[in-house]
Formats: sequence, structure tokens, C-alpha cells
Amino acid sequence: MPDQQVTLNNKKYLPDQKYQNEAWCKDAEHFYQGFLTDPDGFWSRIANELEWIAPWDKVKEWNHPFARWFTNGKCNITYNCLDRHIESPRRNKVALFWHGDDGRSRSYTYWQLLREVELFANGLKNLGISKGDCVCIYMPNVPEQVIAMLACARIGAIHSVVFAGFGSDALHARITGAGAKVVITADASIRRGKTIPLKPILEEALINATTVDYIVVLRTQEPSIDLLPEFEKDFYELMESSDKSCPPEEMDSEDPLFILYTSGTTGQPKGIIHTTGGYMVGTYYSSKYILDIKDADIFWCTADPGWITGHSYIVYGPLLMGATIFITESTPDYPDAGIWWKLIEKYGISIFYTAPTAIRMFMRFGEEYPDRYDLSSLRILGSVGEPLNPEAFEWFYHTIGKGKLPIVDTWWQTETGMHMITTMIGEPMKPGFAGKPIPGVLADIVDKNGNPVPPGVSGQLIIKEPWPSMMRMVHQNEERYRLYWSGPDGSFLASDLAVRDDEGYMMILGRSDDLIIVSGHNIGTAEVESALVSHKAVAEAAVVGIPDEMKGNRILAFVLLRENYTETPKLKQDLLYHVRITLGPIAVPSEIRVVESLPKTRSGKIMRRVLRAWELGEDPGDLSTIEE
Repeated sequence: MPDQQVTLNNKKYLPDQKYQNEAWCKDAEHFYQGFLTDPDGFWSRIANELEWIAPWDKVKEWNHPFARWFTNGKCNITYNCLDRHIESPRRNKVALFWHGDDGRSRSYTYWQLLREVELFANGLKNLGISKGDCVCIYMPNVPEQVIAMLACARIGAIHSVVFAGFGSDALHARITGAGAKVVITADASIRRGKTIPLKPILEEALINATTVDYIVVLRTQEPSIDLLPEFEKDFYELMESSDKSCPPEEMDSEDPLFILYTSGTTGQPKGIIHTTGGYMVGTYYSSKYILDIKDADIFWCTADPGWITGHSYIVYGPLLMGATIFITESTPDYPDAGIWWKLIEKYGISIFYTAPTAIRMFMRFGEEYPDRYDLSSLRILGSVGEPLNPEAFEWFYHTIGKGKLPIVDTWWQTETGMHMITTMIGEPMKPGFAGKPIPGVLADIVDKNGNPVPPGVSGQLIIKEPWPSMMRMVHQNEERYRLYWSGPDGSFLASDLAVRDDEGYMMILGRSDDLIIVSGHNIGTAEVESALVSHKAVAEAAVVGIPDEMKGNRILAFVLLRENYTETPKLKQDLLYHVRITLGPIAVPSEIRVVESLPKTRSGKIMRRVLRAWELGEDPGDLSTIEE
């Protein structure tokens, strides 16, 4: 609840001084003051580190709630990710290492990656895709997924990447919502040694998806699956028939780069639109000055490109920096809980950016597994996706960081596109606190009246001014976009609760809206409830997030059954399976409870906070609006 007193600890750690001495940003406070003195000049200097086809007229135009960044500037993000590196000594540097679930590996130099991107981009052109068309990408974590994303950006097509763990209904909503003309998929993904077919899920999702002209299939299994030649194209056969050269499309800074759907609170997922120039500058800036990526680094972000973290810090940000990125199909505990530490040793990973859920899982297995491997290549640790609780911070710092490595605990969102709050390299780190607003960001914590709260008191986290990588629109829903900028004095509402200490460090307490963060994934309560109610036995449903030591939160579902249905263990299993098939395994409740009624307001709105409070034994707060 906002406006509550929060007990804060004052423990802090200072990493070895050499990390600050060697960082791109050696004095965070001086850097921040430089931004405050001349915000447009600050962003202009960052943007000028990249290549532009034509310069911008103005750094920023702000007509609340709409922003235009680097107005009339022309660029192509893939030129900055690829071409400018092959015109430098990075030409034959490894851009991407991939490690498969079965131990297979592949690598691509910058020159090789550019060639693959150009071939596939021309393949998309041969299917009729051109600037402004939408392409949906539903693939496992393989190099071809990165190639497909970059190929879309190369020709000005808008990509919409969908996490391969989603089920057919969720995939259908995202394909039709974006109006995709082509869907790129794989025959299967490999997870924990098991083959999970993807194409059958896509086939079901394509029913009544009238905008789709073709699907492109990466065939990895033997024997190869058959394709319908008029409608289905093989990934590599499409490339073989393409021209080798594909010059980058000239893009206006404000041309859309991608749509990424995030769980909504109204049942339908929200299509967040990011544009080319501002997103390019924001992800480049944060990869350089927050993650401190250097030429010699091997960078591993353990997210999936199906989420914003994968877009910004697997694909675009690190490649803009000319880094070597590492991706893998491997899960953190298969074939055992040492696999990720083994991969760090094998590939010489130097920056390891992962989720608190994974860290908490490693804690459960203890120090035995990481102690088997040489982790001396690591120089920076990072956390993303949800708040890093103090206990997990301590374990990460002492066991993996050996009590000396910086931990960059980052707060940001799909909507922000880049990091917003963290502890800069070399600054004192406080367990449980993400840190301070980064240079370029004006953030505050306010009460319900919009007044800044004092240290130790929780409130709503807001962003007071626009930034380059901010989302530009919710696809086909301007009203929802405007709600984001409806905070005090027209500020951006993050929908997160936070608290600060007397030094300005901010601790993120969790969501204030109807989203549940499970293992770093945003799950909309309305999407899960809609999936449950779509089952013939369920009349009404409500889901809430309950704190979980491992996942951060777990989903608890309450359902009212229709007449003639009774509670049985089989029915509960059927409901869980139904959610799994509809939305995918990440959205499956940990428990289903059959109830006689749900707490509602007199207007009929389910009061989820009451369910959650009752479950946790907390004060449910004001119940004056509850229906008797």
C-alpha cells in the first residue's frame, strides 16, 4: 500500500575502486549534473556517437503526452549495429556465440552476421514485405531469431516478437493485434532435453488470422517436416534464393522499429510501440554507461528476445556497442544446477545480466555448483526483471562476485525501453535498493496528492520528463497511452510502488496495478482470468500474486463454478491445463481455489487487493465500497 512507513536497512558495499576507475562513467554525480544543466545537449552528445544518414533538426519536441526525439533525423539501427563495425577492426570479431541445449555451438563474426541479415532481409522482400509492414517472430532462443529481428529493422519492417512459451490464444491475439503479414517460427524448440513443437501452436493461432500471407519455418528436426509450398517457406531456402546485398532502409527517427506486447489489465495485451532513433540512442547509452560494455567483453543477458530485456540488452544495445553477445537455449538447472556457471567458464563471460528468480534458485542449491567452476572472467554482475531482494543480493555479491564485483540492479520497463534507475558502476551498493535515477532520467516518489514522500515512506514511482527510448504509443489505443502520462503534473506513471532512503537510493516494492511479476515475466491478471472463464465449468475468476521465495510471486486463482459442476481434483487439473494451453506455462496458477463468491465493489469490480490481503493475513484496507 502507498504512503506506508517502510523499515530500511543501511548496509552498503563498495566494489573495488578499479571498476570505477575503468568505467565509461567515472563520476555519476558529475555526469548527472551535466544532464541537468543541459538536457538536450546531453542527449545530443550521446546521439552523435552513432552514425546518422541525415542530422536532426531538434533533439526533442514535447507536446504532452507525445514526444518526438531527434526530429527529422535519418538513420538505420542495423547500420549502427553491424555495418559500422565491419568498417572497423571489429569486422572479424565474434558478434554472437550460441550454445544449444544439446551442447552444440555456433558463432558469427560481425561480417558473417551482416551477410546473414542481408540475405534474410532480401528474403522478406521477396515475400512482399516492405517498410512499415509487420512481421511476427515466434522462435526459440537461436541465432536465427536475432537474424530475423535485424533483417526486419534492415528493411524498415516492424517486428513483433512473441515469447515462444506462449500458447495459441496468446499468440493469436498478438498476430492479429499487430496485423502481421508474415510469421517466422521454428518447427520446435528444445528445452531441458525435450523437443517442444512450435509449428502446431502457430497453426492453431493462425485460424482467422486473415492478415498473414506467409509463414517462414526454421526446420531443425530430422526428418524435416513438410511445408505447404504456396504458404510456408523454409528459413534457409528463402535466404538461398535472395540477393546478397541489402542496403539499409533510410528510417526517420520517429519511424516505428517494433511492437512488443505486454500483459494488460483489461484482458487484451498492450502493443507497446518503440521508434527507431530514440530507442537506438537510449539502448546504446545504457549499454555503454550503465552496463559498461567494453570491446573485450563477452556479454550474457539470460533473458529471451521475446521480452523487452532481450530486445534492448541481447540484441540492440550490445550490438550497437560492438560487443560479443552470448545466447543459449540452456535453462539454469538442466542437466544440473551448474550449467550456467560451466558456460561462464567455457565462454569467458565477463558481464552476466540475469534475473532475481534465477539467483534465488541458485541460492537453494548453495555454493557447491558455482565453486566447481572458474568464474574469474566475470567483472560485472547485473539484475533485471523484478526487485532483487537483499538476501539474493548478498548471495550474488559474495558467492558469485567474491565480494568485489559491482552489481548493476536495474529498474526499467517495456514502456521505458532502457534502464531508468540503478546503481552506477563503482558507486556504493545497497542490498534491496536498485539505486538512483540514471543521468538522463528525472524520477520521483510521490503520495496520492502528487507530493514527494519523505525518506522511508512508500509512494508511487513517477518519471517527470520524457526520455529518448520512451514508448511512443499503445498500438491502436491512444486512450491507454495517455493514461501512462496522467500522473501528477503530467508525469509518467510507472505503476510501481517505491521508497527512498535519506541518500536518495530507491527501493522498488512491487506493482500497484493488476500485473503479477512471475519469474521476471509480467502476467496480466485479466489475461489469466479470461483464460479460466473461457473454460465451460467456470462462471467467474480472480487471480492475485502471492509472494514466492523462488519466483518472486506465484499466481493464486479463485474460481466460481457454473451450476452442475462440482469441485474435484480432476477439474482443477483440467483448469490448470486449460490455462497452459491457452496462455502457456508461465501463466499457469500455482493453485486454484473454488469459492462461493468473490469480493466486489457495488459496481461489480472484483477487489483483488482484498483477496490478496486475506490470503496474506493483512489489513484489506477500506471496505466501504464492497458489496454485501
